[in-house]
Amino acid sequence: MFDEIKAWLEGSGKPAEGGGDKNRELRLAVAALLVEAAQIDDRFSEDERKVIFRLLERHFALGADQARALFAAASEIAERSAQLFRFTRIINDRLPPERRVEVIEMLWEVAYADGRLDALEDALLRRIGGLIYVPDRERGAARQRVLSRRSGTAAPTEEPSQAAGAPGPSHLPEESTR
Repeated sequence: MFDEIKAWLEGSGKPAEGGGDKNRELRLAVAALLVEAAQIDDRFSEDERKVIFRLLERHFALGADQARALFAAASEIAERSAQLFRFTRIINDRLPPERRVEVIEMLWEVAYADGRLDALEDALLRRIGGLIYVPDRERGAARQRVLSRRSGTAAPTEEPSQAAGAPGPSHLPEESTR
């Protein structure tokens, strides 16, 4: 697996035909951004780690072992990568705008996992929001939904997927079975 990660980082990793590898690459890009959000303030807490595992399991319909493997791969990639562009390009190429808002919401979950928002986390989310073309208004609404869930109150705005007319519950692509 780490040879695949190294090839991906060096740009020589070529996905095979079919959606499974593309979904795997998307999951890796999202997971790497989640890890980056957790470690940007130099304090990668156990609470942040638990939130990342929960998000990976829920949004990608992964089992615990699959989520751990994805987390390990994403941690390796985030550690070796000095830029966000590769991750955000994959997200832009593979997700429609309403799903990109979901990614921002996932990032807010990680940023608030330790109970406070660091200025570096806020700046990172603003930067990622710009790179994946999520308007400030949508980024702020995603933040408010996360804060509302954390405080146990109703979200002040409607879900982005419903506002955009997207059908049903929103999930990012699931792990393909082979």
